[in-house]
Amino acid sequence: MTLSAADRGVSSAGPIMDLVDEAWQRATAESGVAATDRPTVAGTLLASLIGSGALNLPRPGGGRTRSRFEALVRLGELDLTVGRLAEAHCDALAILAELAPEKSELAGAADRLWGVWAAEPPNARVTATRTGDGWQLSGRKAWCSGAGIATNALVTAHAEDGPRLFSVNLAQSGARPLSDSWPTPTLRGTDTRSVEFSDADAAAIGEPDSYVQRPGFWYGAAGVAAVWLGGALGVLSPLLRASHDRELSDIDSAHLGTAVAALAAARAAVIVAADSFDADPADREGRAAVIARTTRAAVETAVAETIDRVGRSLGPAPLATDREHARRVADLQLYVRQSHADRDLADLGRRVAEVGALW
Repeated sequence: MTLSAADRGVSSAGPIMDLVDEAWQRATAESGVAATDRPTVAGTLLASLIGSGALNLPRPGGGRTRSRFEALVRLGELDLTVGRLAEAHCDALAILAELAPEKSELAGAADRLWGVWAAEPPNARVTATRTGDGWQLSGRKAWCSGAGIATNALVTAHAEDGPRLFSVNLAQSGARPLSDSWPTPTLRGTDTRSVEFSDADAAAIGEPDSYVQRPGFWYGAAGVAAVWLGGALGVLSPLLRASHDRELSDIDSAHLGTAVAALAAARAAVIVAADSFDADPADREGRAAVIARTTRAAVETAVAETIDRVGRSLGPAPLATDREHARRVADLQLYVRQSHADRDLADLGRRVAEVGALW
C-alpha cells in the first residue's frame, strides 16, 4: 500500500520519496546484510540517507509539511528502527531551525546524526550548570535512542531558571552511554539506552521552557505519528500479498477492507495536520496541540486495527515463520506506546473543550 505520486497530492513529495528509496537501496546493497537484519545496519542506513540528502526534509509549518510527513511515512514503512532514528534527526534539525537558526546550517552537516532526548522519568534527571562561557550537564538521561550511534543530541535538563534544551556533542568523554536497559530484541537496533553526563559541555538552545512552548513541538508530535502510519502499512503487507496471490474469502476480504479503511482515515488525519500547520505556522489560533493529539489518536487506532485484522485473517503463520513481519509487529507495538494512551486522550478532550470547534 505504498502511496502513489497521485495519492501524495503534492508534487514536491516525489523527489524526496525518490531520494529516500534510492538511498535505502544503496545502503542495503553496500552493507552486505540481508534485509531481515536491517536493525544491525541502522548506522550505515542512516549515514547513507543523510549523505544523500534524503533527510533534508522541508521544515514543518513551512508550506511543504505534507511532503515532510509523506517521507516519514515511507521511512516507517521501510523499517521502523531507521524510521524512528531518522524522525528524531529530522526533528532535531527542525527544532534548531526554530529556536537557534544561527546553528541550524552547521547542524545539518552530512557527518552528523542527531538525537532528541527529552524523556523525564522520575528516576533519571539531568541538571545544567552555567560555566564562564557556557553550560555543563550532569546526571543520567533515560530512554536515549541512538545512544551509541548519534554524534549529537538535543537534551532537556533542569537549570536554575527552569527546564531548558541543550545541544551536546556526544564525542566528549562527559557523555557516556550505559549498557543498562534494553533486554528485549524489539527495536534493539535503535540503540536506546541511558546516557550518563558528567560535566559535559553543552550549548543552550532557546530560553527556559521554549522547547515545549513552541508551535513546532506539536508539529514534531504529529511527525512521529507519520512514522507509526508507515509501520502499519508495512504490517499490512502480508495480507495485501495474500490478496494478490489468491482469492480471499469474504471474511478475509472484510479484514483487509477494515484495515484499509482505518489506514485511510489515519492518512487523512496526517494530511489534515500537515495542511493545518502550513496554514497557521505560528499557531495563532492555538489549535496545533488539538490537531497533533487527534492525529496521533487516529493513527494509533489504525495501528491497532491493522495488527488485529492481519492476525485474525492470516492466523499465526506470519508471526511464526516470517521473521520480518514478526519484527515489524513487535517493533510497531512497542513504538506506538510512545503514546500515553488514555492520558493523551483525556488531554485531547480537555483541549477540545478549551478551543471549541475542531475545524
